[in-house]
Amino acid sequence: MKILFLHPNFPAQFRHLATVLGKDPQNTVVYATNRLEGSIPGVNKVVYEKSRAARPETHHYVRPLENAVLEAQGVYRVAQKLKDQGFYPDVVYGHSGWGPTLFMKDIFPQATLLCYFEWYYNAYGSDANFDPSDPINADDEARIRTKNAPILLDLVSCDRGLSPTAWQRSQFPPEFQSKIKVHHDGIDTSYFRPMPEAKLNLARINLDLTAAEEIVTYVARGMEPYRGFPQLIEAIYLLQQQRPQCHFVIVGKNRVAYGKTLPDGKTYKDVMLEKFPVDLSRVHFTDLLPYDEYLQVLQASSAHIYLTRPFVLSWSMLEALSTGCVIVASDTAPVTEVIEDNVNGLLVDFFSPQQTCDRVIEALEHPEQMAIIRTQARKTILEKYDLVKLLPQHLQWVQDLV
Repeated sequence: MKILFLHPNFPAQFRHLATVLGKDPQNTVVYATNRLEGSIPGVNKVVYEKSRAARPETHHYVRPLENAVLEAQGVYRVAQKLKDQGFYPDVVYGHSGWGPTLFMKDIFPQATLLCYFEWYYNAYGSDANFDPSDPINADDEARIRTKNAPILLDLVSCDRGLSPTAWQRSQFPPEFQSKIKVHHDGIDTSYFRPMPEAKLNLARINLDLTAAEEIVTYVARGMEPYRGFPQLIEAIYLLQQQRPQCHFVIVGKNRVAYGKTLPDGKTYKDVMLEKFPVDLSRVHFTDLLPYDEYLQVLQASSAHIYLTRPFVLSWSMLEALSTGCVIVASDTAPVTEVIEDNVNGLLVDFFSPQQTCDRVIEALEHPEQMAIIRTQARKTILEKYDLVKLLPQHLQWVQDLV
């Protein structure tokens, strides 16, 4: 099979599929991306570039579409070079939204076009209007509707698509959902596995918590309202008053990965630490971590907090479940597609730091009861999200569509 993967990041959602295809010498695997770092054996990575960014004078509703078109043009130029070299893919498989897939049916009309449909924007019923303190207006409604333009182009032109959770697929227009299969990328359960009595010592960043008996963990790409960071800090403030020996490890970058930045240039971390004077000697911000250190954090976790608006489900939540963490998670979609309260995790009101605090204490004070939940957490991943099962199915889906 000749396959062309398209994604601005590398290797992103195609890590496992590209790896297994790259191992077979009968396949020709090309991955077009704009990320320079990283490589996969047997995969020819080619880098594309946008000629420019969207112009400031472009209407702000249309700016994402302009960026997507510019992204698509960069991909098209790389695709033309590949075509000139004699590469005609059987399959083009790309992530929809940023734009790389937009013109693939024009340059490779005979190829099967598959799209990874992660998210469709809606003004109501999911992330945008979730927070009552941050209501949307008519301008937001129009902007959100227009933001779907490149995704709608992909929905029309693709042969088939894939979405990682049923709830995420349900966000797409009903008339297109029949083109989208629900299939998660899969979790490497042999890597993300429990290690009973694990201690945390990350020498690279001088974080030694081997003496800590209670470690509460949190993982996200950024520190923003979308992933409940403000509620996390308030919950830590409450917890510190009741658990004086508890340490908190926060993995993530001091940035906004999803949603709005603050208008005054401050970060949510700055604002929340000013508002809640937590004891920073027991709160450890690690920044983003390499996979091996991230795994150590999960394995040493006494309780793991995962909060999210109704939005894209984080890999980290599933990886934490696979590692046997006791997860205190928001009672929001698509979390509830995976976690059942008091069965394989503990659910809380997203907007209640007090409830998060109380349930973390419950997790810390009842280790025997939590051992059952830890077992069920991993069982959920082994039964429904294990890479060993899902990767062959994913590969077969691609092959069947050639």
